[in-house]
Amino acid sequence: MNIKRNDVRNIAIIAHVDHGKTTLVDSLLKQSGVFRANQVVEDRIMDSNDIERERGITILSKNTAVYYKDTKINIIDTPGHADFGGEVERVLKMVNGVVLLVDAFEGPMPQTKFVLKKAFELELPVIVCINKIDRPEARPNEVIDEILDLFIELGASENNLDCPFVFTSSKQGTATLNIEEKKEDMIDLFETIMEYIPAPKGDEEGPLQVLISTIDYNEYVGRIGIGKVERGKINTNQEAIIVNINEPDKVEKVKITKVYEFEGLNRVEVEEARVGSLIAVTGVEDIHIGDTICPVDFPEALPFVKISEPTIAMTFSVNNSPFAGREGKFVTSRQIRNRLFKELQTDVSLRVEETDSTDAFKVSGRGELHLSVLIETMRREGYEFQISKPEVLYKYENGKKFEPIENVTIDVLNEYIGSVIEKLGQRKGELVSMAESNGGYARLIFSIPARGLIGYRQEFMTDTKGNGILNSVFDGYAPFKGDIPKRKDGSIISFETGEATTYGLHSAQERGVLFVGAGTPVYEGMVVGSNPKGLDIEVNVCRKKQQSNVRASGSDEALRLSSPRDMSLEEALEFIEDDELIEVTPIMFRIRKKILDSNKRYKSKKNS
Repeated sequence: MNIKRNDVRNIAIIAHVDHGKTTLVDSLLKQSGVFRANQVVEDRIMDSNDIERERGITILSKNTAVYYKDTKINIIDTPGHADFGGEVERVLKMVNGVVLLVDAFEGPMPQTKFVLKKAFELELPVIVCINKIDRPEARPNEVIDEILDLFIELGASENNLDCPFVFTSSKQGTATLNIEEKKEDMIDLFETIMEYIPAPKGDEEGPLQVLISTIDYNEYVGRIGIGKVERGKINTNQEAIIVNINEPDKVEKVKITKVYEFEGLNRVEVEEARVGSLIAVTGVEDIHIGDTICPVDFPEALPFVKISEPTIAMTFSVNNSPFAGREGKFVTSRQIRNRLFKELQTDVSLRVEETDSTDAFKVSGRGELHLSVLIETMRREGYEFQISKPEVLYKYENGKKFEPIENVTIDVLNEYIGSVIEKLGQRKGELVSMAESNGGYARLIFSIPARGLIGYRQEFMTDTKGNGILNSVFDGYAPFKGDIPKRKDGSIISFETGEATTYGLHSAQERGVLFVGAGTPVYEGMVVGSNPKGLDIEVNVCRKKQQSNVRASGSDEALRLSSPRDMSLEEALEFIEDDELIEVTPIMFRIRKKILDSNKRYKSKKNS
């Protein structure tokens, strides 16, 4: 018997990075009475880990639930970044409609397009939220036209073209259906969700089906499966069977220890969950994304979105530099291996493979950001290790080589268009379209091999004096486009181990840009700067001035050093070459040559 759960709505909030999605969820939570009147609530409550807070991005989809009148609205806050696109696709399977959030100034952006396309493919109704209407440079009417153009471009149905538009300010916690009419709360958005997003339907009396769409992990209870009850009811301590449409041989008998539903930011234990509910289950050790929980006597797997393939790989290895073990808590290959395999519990787009060496692991992910977030997380947890230059994963079909292609959208001031087109042209980028935007900006869209972007972002920021915005989205595979020129700068390499001195650095800085300051410990083979002439040069940055009875040591003070360039992890990944590694510790990043000894390095170059 098919029933409609009028007391439930399941929605996903989709948007581009930094369009205010997580802040909007905060406002809905606050206004639905989830928090006590006197409770202190921090901003962007949904971004739970430090990296999400610092970068202002959502990495993992998160579940929350608010009540409006007597209806429970389950909200899933999805990642906007294409590197986490696998998350988005699976999440959309759990909901009955989406709220598309678009910045009233920036308009629809590449990731908006990516996620929206997925929503249309699943025929989900869309509510459009034009957010940040309180921005001084907001242009909501033009943005509406841009959104409708995007809908047409993506082949939206007539129903979707008639979708409601709500104007919001997540920061102020207001929503209105009429931009001329000021409101003090979010009621218009709540009402639109109630009216426009269909209630979940399903056979409450039929045999149980729960499709697991995300996995969480907890030290105490192990793996937690999160999904939607598609049919029937699920109870605590229920005997069940797990099947998977992509693994026909998988049939596992399990016992569901506990069932949780979402209330505000918490998971609340329930005895029973009915069709249409979003739930979390524990007690199933080997539960995976794409599994269907069924009754023992009725195994029927539900179809599932295939997980996107990795496009970039790098090697994680044990730190073997002269400073190994000084700064990290977890340094052995066993500890690094366990940590990487633990990450596989929750991140399904990641691959970890053993290599010929017991000290090195090949880690593949969806893009540079995907892998750099993992590196940053491990570093903060106290791990110390080395990573190699990211390499693109190619495919071979009928003897032909295919490579991953990215669709890149660039917003840049008109005066920088020439240098952007020139640089991306050298990297095998093809200009797809170019349109004038307001305020002297232009929007350029390129199709470019993924490897052409490695090392470009930093150059792009320099070329556009920090004013450009670059966004990329995976666009599929295409035949190999040919060689791309390597970085132009050479490395300045230390050939001594010790402490960098002002005197040593002063003579080195004439050769290029330094990465270290006076007093920094360095070792032989460590890269201490970049040389614009394109050659690797070795310098002694630990050199001290010889003292005599004529020259006092104090005259060193007069030497002026320019500030060293402090590299972020992404910049370091973009800088290094194939014969270099990044030493990652909880305290810092160091760039080094794979072969530290200069004689051995020279011989290996000669032989290659």
